[in-house]
Amino acid sequence: MTRLPPPRNNLREFHGGFSLIELMIAITLGLMIMTGLVSIFVKNSQARTEIERSNRQLESGRYAMSLLTEDLRMAGYFSAFNPYEKIIGANPEAPPLGADTSPVTAAMGYPPAPDPCDTTAANLNRTFFLHVQCYDHAATGPSCGTDTRAGSDILVVRRLSTCVAGPTLEAGCDALPNGAPYFQASNCFQATELASNTGSRRDYQTNFVLNTDLALATLRTLSCATSPGVPAPAADYRRYLTHIYFVANNNAAGDGIPTLKRAELGAGGFTIVPLVEGIETIQFEYGVGNTANSANISAYTADPWTYNACAGHACLLNWLHTYSVKVNLLARNVEQSPGWTDNKIYTLGLKADGSANVFPASGTYGDRYKRHAYNAVVRLDNPSGRVTP
Repeated sequence: MTRLPPPRNNLREFHGGFSLIELMIAITLGLMIMTGLVSIFVKNSQARTEIERSNRQLESGRYAMSLLTEDLRMAGYFSAFNPYEKIIGANPEAPPLGADTSPVTAAMGYPPAPDPCDTTAANLNRTFFLHVQCYDHAATGPSCGTDTRAGSDILVVRRLSTCVAGPTLEAGCDALPNGAPYFQASNCFQATELASNTGSRRDYQTNFVLNTDLALATLRTLSCATSPGVPAPAADYRRYLTHIYFVANNNAAGDGIPTLKRAELGAGGFTIVPLVEGIETIQFEYGVGNTANSANISAYTADPWTYNACAGHACLLNWLHTYSVKVNLLARNVEQSPGWTDNKIYTLGLKADGSANVFPASGTYGDRYKRHAYNAVVRLDNPSGRVTP
């Protein structure tokens, strides 16, 4: 009988857990994987944030351009009243604008340029047909604008609301002007309402009412002849709108975010409405027609007040014969982009002297804000349509 050898003790060969070296290797590998995952997450987060910044910038620029171009297309809308026929044209019912004693030049008190912030009924009546007006490279803006950004243009648009208020109320429109300026144009062909060549240099002013007092709104529609005891149908009321567009240095006080704002004429005067953050400057060029009887553009200028070395009423005529506008704006992100330096130069049309209108005026911005320039050409349908055969 053979004796079996005693069993070996294999406790040293079979053991549980990790050695210190194995644990350190596992931790190191885990940290490497975690570092990679964190790096991917951070880069994706940064890329997403940058895309969001770019999207906001693009959306802001497009929205600002949309607001400006849409309002410009409506500039000079005065319902049934035709200022070209009555005031501006080559042979208006009032004396023509060929002399410094013309009714428009004299009534507006030009020069100086009319004040768009003057809300008196007298001023509104003598300036409403000036469909657009500008302050070129304004160092300071009109009194009803606040915190205006130096070097940015200021645009004034005058027109009527497309909504009919009052007795012939349209859906979604104000029931009454509520103390705001309103406009009523007559369609009643009687001398008391559509006076013509009466010898008065203001006879065209009988064709409309522009006031805050509803008691003065007595003009009538085309069917002005009425049966005995039946009141004449009242002509439509429409809100008179003056919009003053400007760039402010801040959206909220001290936040440093340049913002496109609009001063809107209402019942209590002007109200400042912030429109779009991140708009750094707006610049305009105005297409001036070559004659009073043609909407063909002879030239674009950044300042019709000085175009062609004009003087007196000729400068006013430049505005009255403005039929197109080039819109340029510069939009920037409201937040800085890490790792980015803006070394670009942006050309926003031409200055009044014909030189390139570059931003910044010298050098580059050199900051971490991304910017984008936008431009468009807008036809002023109402004033140009009145003189187009």
